[in-house]
Amino acid sequence: MAVNRRSALGLMGAAPLAASGVLGAGTANATAGREGHGRVPKSLRPGGEFDLFVREQARKDEFSGTVLLVHWSRPVLSRSYGMADKQRRIPNGPDTIFSLGSITKVCTAIALAQLAEQGKVAYGEKLGAYLDGFPAEVADNVTIHQMLTHTSGMGDYRMENKNYPDEAAKWNSEKEVMDGVMTFVRKGKPHFTPGTSYRYSNSAYAAIGAIVAKVSNQSYYDYVREHIFAASGMPGANFYSRPEWRDNPRIAHPYTMTPSGRVDDVGNRDFVDSPAGGAFSNAAGLVRFTDALLGHKLLGRTFTELITSAKVPMRPLPHRPGEPARIGFSGYGPGVVLQNGQWIIGHNGGSPGVDANWYWYPHSGWIVVFLCNYDQRTSGPIVSLADKLITGQR
Repeated sequence: MAVNRRSALGLMGAAPLAASGVLGAGTANATAGREGHGRVPKSLRPGGEFDLFVREQARKDEFSGTVLLVHWSRPVLSRSYGMADKQRRIPNGPDTIFSLGSITKVCTAIALAQLAEQGKVAYGEKLGAYLDGFPAEVADNVTIHQMLTHTSGMGDYRMENKNYPDEAAKWNSEKEVMDGVMTFVRKGKPHFTPGTSYRYSNSAYAAIGAIVAKVSNQSYYDYVREHIFAASGMPGANFYSRPEWRDNPRIAHPYTMTPSGRVDDVGNRDFVDSPAGGAFSNAAGLVRFTDALLGHKLLGRTFTELITSAKVPMRPLPHRPGEPARIGFSGYGPGVVLQNGQWIIGHNGGSPGVDANWYWYPHSGWIVVFLCNYDQRTSGPIVSLADKLITGQR
């Protein structure tokens, strides 16, 4: 399967922490990690090449959102451009909250890992051991491991059901959304024998969220609010409803491109999104989330290593002239690309009017967050330049 670099970061798993040095290099251990890693290059400082490039992208209306670069716990560059709400003339700022899209999958995977750490879930167990209502070919064959690594054969409940929009329009609570989504997930047919291929699966992660709810005896949304957002100290992080997204001045509206120009897409959203893509945060919240993960506030050391280690290698990414070779893996939530001898670990998320990017670089101590309220892949040139400048590949 041919995938581009942004797809790889969004879809693939992480490198072993012990091998890559993340355990000693996270922002939670910044003093020890900073030694011997050099200073911030001029190209990444305020007024440098990267800063000027982002400003030019915004000037051309090719970027709207927030950029945050952190190096060994120290903020290096924070910039916000464009409008969170064009109609009300509310600009994007450092405290603006954005939809995270599929970055939510990392929260979902960590929630499951917390339950696994408690001995309540097993990665090798079958889906049917936790949830009922699935056909036998899925319930008796698909493992939790395969669901997390997108090797289960499960598909996309939204894209594979023509009547999904009509049904989703009737849902007006978090419970109705989860129940409704899982009705569609249970109807899905496997695309291949589990474990024999790769297919990015929103259905699998929705089901993982349902397992979290079933095992924890909490709603999925409340579990993540308590055990991920609050535990990480993420200000403003939440699962906001469509009315809140529309009315809260702190939340950036999603603007998608149409033949007549960019239009606000918030009215086309579900009441709330699923465990595959429903979380919101500002940029600083994602940095705190990274600190909490690397500082073992969310999981113990062993399970942090488990969550962020490579599980299933993917086909080599197509080489582009002038760019470094990339090697990717499918993992348990976070994604990874090995580029120019360095790991890039994180995830992206996107949909009409949503383009979220969150990565950390364990070798050099960087955390980068690019949150954009324009269409998916809008931030592609910004992400690529950051990669090149951080990993030293020009």
